[in-house]
Amino acid sequence: MNSPRKDRAKMITTPDCLLVPMLASNAAPGLARTLTRPRLDKWGYVHISDDAFLIASELITNAVAATPGKEIRYQCSRDTAGVLIAVWDASPTVPRVHPLIELTLDTLDVSEENWDDNGGRGLPIVTALATECGHTPDPSGGKWVWARLKP
Repeated sequence: MNSPRKDRAKMITTPDCLLVPMLASNAAPGLARTLTRPRLDKWGYVHISDDAFLIASELITNAVAATPGKEIRYQCSRDTAGVLIAVWDASPTVPRVHPLIELTLDTLDVSEENWDDNGGRGLPIVTALATECGHTPDPSGGKWVWARLKP
């Protein structure tokens, strides 16, 4: 799969759409997983739940990093193209995929000052799991970052 695309998904809601505002905090990914499980079960999509949970966690983690302590929005919906997982945040900065480097002990910086700065693998994981993914500007500000899974 290629890098994320802009403007490919319409952020629409359906009657059984899960659309939840939440605080951009470390608890947000777990909350999204908890709320998504019964929805996927109801739709008969248990077989894609692990991928959906991982994608939701990665997108929400990025939104939390971009707008800590602010409101973010999480959406999980379905249509004829599949399951759409989307996260809105108020930051105008669009996501970018960092080049992947081989993960070795030499490439990790595990010093006390930088032990948690070895990220940048979330979007490549999302692009590998999703049928398609991208970002869409929101007319009222910010952007939606989204990924679609085919059941």
